[in-house]
Amino acid sequence: MEGEGERWVPERYAAYWINHSSRKVIRLHELRLRPLGLSMANAAVLLTLAEGGPLSQKDLTRLARVEQPTMAEMLSRMERDGLVCRQRNPRDRRGSLFSVTDLARGHLDLVREALVQGERDALSGLTAEEAEQLIRLLRRVADNVDRAAAPLQPPR
Repeated sequence: MEGEGERWVPERYAAYWINHSSRKVIRLHELRLRPLGLSMANAAVLLTLAEGGPLSQKDLTRLARVEQPTMAEMLSRMERDGLVCRQRNPRDRRGSLFSVTDLARGHLDLVREALVQGERDALSGLTAEEAEQLIRLLRRVADNVDRAAAPLQPPR
């Protein structure tokens, strides 16, 4: 009908498929990590700490791009579960540094294997060249979104 505009059909838009695929890949990773007692969120924190720790909660919040209360709650649970330990920050007496415990360090190879297998599963049927192209294209989309969102962000 004239004047009503184009009908919204989500499946026609790249954003729909990016979101849909992302949710499915994360769900697959969650299923692979569950037997290890981990989620994608805390696996990411463990891998970050293993590679660059010890780190402050503020640094982890910035690296994970989550809100401070979310990170505080996650770190509390991970500390309770024996995955991270907290120590006083020698450069900031009010703050703490978090690091991976020996228990968690023993799981890191399994975490990496689960994530690599999830990636293989998600990209099965694609050639190496297609997988590389997909990554390049998704990086460009992410950069485009960052550029488009920058002027829309509230001032800090």
